[in-house]
Amino acid sequence: MDRVPALDEPLKKTLGPATAKVMAEHLDLHTLGDLLHHYPRRYAERGELTHLAELPLDEHVTVVAQVASARVLTFSGAKGRGQRLEVVITDGSGQLQLVFFGKGVHKPHKDLLPGTRAMFAGKVSVFNRKLQLAHPAYELLHGDSDEAVDSWAGALIPIYPATTKLESWKIAKAVDAVLPSTREAVDPLPQALRAGRGLLPLPEALLKIHRPHTKADIATARDRLKWDEAFVLQVALARRRYADTQLPAVARKRRPGGLLDAFDAKLPFTLTEGQQTVTKEIFDDLATEHPMHRLLQGEVGSGKTMVALRAMLTVVDAGGQAAMLAPTEVLAQQHHRSITEMMGELAEGGMLGGAEHATKVVLLTGSMGAAARRQALLDLVTGEAGIVIGTHALIEDKVQFHDLGLVVVDEQHRFGVEQRDALRSKGKQPPHLLVMTATPIPRTVAMTVFGDLETSVLDQLPAGRSPIASHVVPAQDKPHFLARAWERVREEVENGHQAYVVCPRIGDGEDEPKRKSAEDEAEKRPPLAVLEIAEQLAAGALKGLRVEVLHGRMQPDDKDDVMRRFAAGESDVLVATTVIEVGVNVPNATAMVIMDADRFGVSQLHQLRGRVGRGSAPGLCLLVTEMPEAAPARARLGAVAATLDGFELSRIDLEQRREGDVLGQAQSGVRSSLRMLTVIDDEEVIAAAREEAVAIVTADPDLEHLPELRTALDALLDTEREQYLDKG
Repeated sequence: MDRVPALDEPLKKTLGPATAKVMAEHLDLHTLGDLLHHYPRRYAERGELTHLAELPLDEHVTVVAQVASARVLTFSGAKGRGQRLEVVITDGSGQLQLVFFGKGVHKPHKDLLPGTRAMFAGKVSVFNRKLQLAHPAYELLHGDSDEAVDSWAGALIPIYPATTKLESWKIAKAVDAVLPSTREAVDPLPQALRAGRGLLPLPEALLKIHRPHTKADIATARDRLKWDEAFVLQVALARRRYADTQLPAVARKRRPGGLLDAFDAKLPFTLTEGQQTVTKEIFDDLATEHPMHRLLQGEVGSGKTMVALRAMLTVVDAGGQAAMLAPTEVLAQQHHRSITEMMGELAEGGMLGGAEHATKVVLLTGSMGAAARRQALLDLVTGEAGIVIGTHALIEDKVQFHDLGLVVVDEQHRFGVEQRDALRSKGKQPPHLLVMTATPIPRTVAMTVFGDLETSVLDQLPAGRSPIASHVVPAQDKPHFLARAWERVREEVENGHQAYVVCPRIGDGEDEPKRKSAEDEAEKRPPLAVLEIAEQLAAGALKGLRVEVLHGRMQPDDKDDVMRRFAAGESDVLVATTVIEVGVNVPNATAMVIMDADRFGVSQLHQLRGRVGRGSAPGLCLLVTEMPEAAPARARLGAVAATLDGFELSRIDLEQRREGDVLGQAQSGVRSSLRMLTVIDDEEVIAAAREEAVAIVTADPDLEHLPELRTALDALLDTEREQYLDKG
């Protein structure tokens, strides 16, 4: 018998260099183990057809369907006369058009006769407002002697996540070649846990997921493979948390009669119940002798900054310094402005008129003048400044602190872990860490992505926030709706308010989309651009209003001037990219029009919308799209318009995106380790895996008695990930 290759053996040994190269480049699969963990996305049953009506636009899909009709059309183009084959396939309820051009017409015309069943693979696009696949690859499924059917001996045909370069049926053949090596799979689950939960051994689960005979095979295999992913990740996070509890930190206990008490005495309002609860959790953490690692999530406007400021004042009272890291200069300046305003004379330490408990609050950004920068650096190293607010300029080597006690990171998802880590390393001992985000994260995602952080949630909005009405504007179906949208913007301005118009692209030539073929061009125009739309509006629908533009490639001073004028009411309409997404606070802005809204994610739309309705007047958000009514993007926009609940929207967002997008980006930028687990649906598995992981790590922190689990951890935490988790 041939030697069974180990799972970390490169694919090229088994599959040959050409196939291995495509798998590495297009699917990020490099070893036998990678391929075995590339699970089928779904299964088609012999004789069953795929639902064609539900295909996602712009995605590469594999469908099983029957040819309804085929016809060759002759057309005249720039290069003379040509031929086009149009094939209509059906699933019995819906239809989908396939199109082949030029020399590619002859073979499919011969193969795809009405009544033929086949698997088709290609990218879903829209042409003449109908879904279609252009030049799809196909594999016929007729006749028992057909080679295609021989390779699908089971009744269930696995459909793999595929690419234009490698269709699902070719991946299935490659999997057949490596399936014997499942016997080499190291089982990470401790025997007792597996037996206690009635889970299959790993080799059996891998065999059943790729070549199931029944639907029950798929279900038991999935149960097992989900546990692997949830458990190994939760063990990694539990070990991270355990290691954190072993680190020393300076306890920063609340001091009566200090800066915090003086600040609280000035507050013109009482804190919400949520703010009080979360503050207590943070103060308890700060008072311990190992570093706090806490995630504070709350809706836009729920008062996170107030909670963070009170934590910073507590640390200053205890003799330490606090640093707040913001993702953009605009946001850093805004935080600095709002914090110094809230503190008043308490922020004027060492100055005439400063209060007796006062400290200095300094700003540090990349575009500051040399003199101001020198003074800020001096205030930090001497301890004169208790609070510093800045961008990643805070991370540079020359920035030294007297005694850094707390790091507050605003909008966590904008920072690489390295940046957080560099700031934390500036403390004499590890400082306490408070991470804030306005992007609501469902509990299971928080347990998975931010599993090394304890989580606090602010879900009450302070009094005085106005409701925001949101509507979808279908510009293609109903052009008069778009005209009405611009009228509404005019009405808001006439009533003394201001408006934002958001576009996906700048349009300064540097972000020009890559040109594709003439066919693609006709179907998909580039995203709308700030500079073009601003020009059109100023000359047309919004003529006479003061229209300004804001985008990320402007000089910092120019950006600040534009924002300052808008905040001061000196301009009426700000046409911007998503630079306004986070933290921009202009209470007088009541309307927002988002162009090409279908090109933004659900959470991003929710963030953007949070920029209006920040004052006493109600907000209005108009989501403009040219997508046809049946498109999934329209459903997504409908969901955003239907609810203001960010947690509900984040669930929808996750259900519609692939898990890997969420976790891959948030975990480390390395390909996500989650292929089977869905963090929304598998809440119970994740919570149970977390419990088991904590028990195991508490009893055996180094996993000395569980070598297989260590091996699995090493595979999950390749060097990059290990560093990522170490940096927390």
